[in-house]
Amino acid sequence: MDISKTIAELKQRPDFTDNVGMILVHNGTVRNWSRKDKQQVSELQTTVDFDKIEQLRQEYLKSEGIYEILVEAHSGTFKPGDDLLFILVAGDIRENIKPVLSDLLDRIKAEAVSKTEIE
Repeated sequence: MDISKTIAELKQRPDFTDNVGMILVHNGTVRNWSRKDKQQVSELQTTVDFDKIEQLRQEYLKSEGIYEILVEAHSGTFKPGDDLLFILVAGDIRENIKPVLSDLLDRIKAEAVSKTEIE
């Protein structure tokens, strides 16, 4: 996802300024160390359940103040520094947007993405 381009496109929607006062973006990348034990990681293999992500996206779109949610996730084998997951949440005020991004991120990671670290 080209974040700048995606935001620029979102801003072109005729109802954008009526509904959006904040956009939060998550850009998850591959670390070169394991969260579990801090061991070096040379590659990361991921499998994404895209249907589950869409189900979660639709669920959170119904949250108060949320205008749009865009998610881009990648399956495959990746090196440290590679992009894995983008989440963009646009809506009215931070009190509505921050918890949606946080909850959605946690649920995508727990319910829709599996990964294997290669040391």
